[in-house]
Amino acid sequence: MSKHSMARSSTIMAVGTIVSRVTGLIRGLMLVAVLGTTILGDTFNVANTMPNIIYNLIIGGALTAVFVPQIVRATHDADGGNAFISRLVTATTVLLGSMVVISTIIAPLLVRIFATEYVGRPEFGLTVSFMRYCLPQILFMGLYALLSQIANAKHRFGPMMWAPVLNNIIAIAIFFFFLKDAHKLSVGSISHSQVAWLGLGTTAGFVAQALILIPVIKRTGIQIRPRWDWRDPSMKKSLHLASWTLAFAAISQISYLITVNISTRAAVHALKEGVTTGVGFSPYSNALLIFMLPHSVITISVVTALLPALAKYVIDKRPNLVHDELVKAIRLVGIITVPSSVAFLLFGPVITKALFVGIPTGDASYIGRVLAALGLGLAPMSVNLIALRGLNAFENVKLQVLSNFIMNAVGAILCVLAEILLAPKWVTVGLGAALSGSYFIGAWWTIRVLRRYEVNIKIRETVFLYAKLFFAALVIALPLFLLQSKLPGGNFSHLIELLGLSGVGYLAIAKVLRIKEVTNLFNLLLKRNSSSQR
Repeated sequence: MSKHSMARSSTIMAVGTIVSRVTGLIRGLMLVAVLGTTILGDTFNVANTMPNIIYNLIIGGALTAVFVPQIVRATHDADGGNAFISRLVTATTVLLGSMVVISTIIAPLLVRIFATEYVGRPEFGLTVSFMRYCLPQILFMGLYALLSQIANAKHRFGPMMWAPVLNNIIAIAIFFFFLKDAHKLSVGSISHSQVAWLGLGTTAGFVAQALILIPVIKRTGIQIRPRWDWRDPSMKKSLHLASWTLAFAAISQISYLITVNISTRAAVHALKEGVTTGVGFSPYSNALLIFMLPHSVITISVVTALLPALAKYVIDKRPNLVHDELVKAIRLVGIITVPSSVAFLLFGPVITKALFVGIPTGDASYIGRVLAALGLGLAPMSVNLIALRGLNAFENVKLQVLSNFIMNAVGAILCVLAEILLAPKWVTVGLGAALSGSYFIGAWWTIRVLRRYEVNIKIRETVFLYAKLFFAALVIALPLFLLQSKLPGGNFSHLIELLGLSGVGYLAIAKVLRIKEVTNLFNLLLKRNSSSQR
């Protein structure tokens, strides 16, 4: 893939991702305005997270990574990949549909596992009810992911980034409907019909997100039909590779299970101690929503455009080109992720107080502290994902499982230490710091194991650039952090002033330090703007 091609594809996806993430952020803000950040919000967030957990545990990793090289290979078959893709879609639909039925039946058991502190409390039944309305999302998440990867293999990147916008708009409409009665909602007062509308309305967004991709696939020339001959050799190879992603996902979900359990337990204990600020799973998930924004806009866009090219280079036995593409991707994402991590670290509470305007200031500030704790993990998280996609291209899922195990083992240990060492009201902040620490280990290890494929990413190729980017961001952001109380205006205008000054200062310092990646990107954007104006 040429540098221009990757930049063009990444730009198309970045625009869609920006709109998707902005509407996703609005969706999250609306949810907080309706259900708050205390235990009522936790019941919905735990329930609505369960489809993601089960989906990722069963097949999510395979659909988003392992199957891409297989689909790319299949498109070179005589039938253009129709038979293989039809088998894959049929098998995926049957598997995920079955999981919806099973998980709906055992929903009470799932709540017992992921929110043990709710057993015997009113929150237990409410979480089970929410969960049963949300679990059908599993099927439509899978269909969206698979159809997206088929479009990806055909170099149709835009629609997969825009489809979630429709999902978010539907959810925003549902939450807006409930906004007028938000002050009346509590664990004890919310009605069965309100639970149904919130749960089913959220699920409806995922249905629309998946189905809107069907005409996109038709335009690629791929014809999908039900096929039950799953013993085809190509399917066996794909399923063998996918079986390793089960171990990969299981490791991730065990770590996530620990996080959910510790955060919900901290919320209950903090409430018993008279702490009224929301300190449980909802602040963690809302901080994570903001934390993921730069990662999603730049890293996901770059990685999605990158993977088909990496798969082709591996097929052609060109590890040097795999190395070059990975290094370019790591350097490119650092331009955004490094200064974003500094902004989260220093201005976390400022950001959340400006965004979460419908909740008490104390709750918004607490989300900001969790965001600050997550902040330093942003850059290594993106680096780790890019390196993992390198392993995807070589179809070595075993090494991915090993890398994931090491990262999550470290994260789990740090989470447990946070619960032991911190007071309940600070545990969720500690969980954010634990996740950040685990990504540093994950990125280091994953880059290290790529050497087995003659992909040796050296320190001077990436770390030195990241250090310069961090210095450039810190030089301008630290004085603003110390002087922020002097800036005029309310929370939102305060945020705009800080980010505006930080952005301009970052570009200026980068030019002084001759960080060509930043100045080249800025010049490219200016050139595109001037061209579009002509």
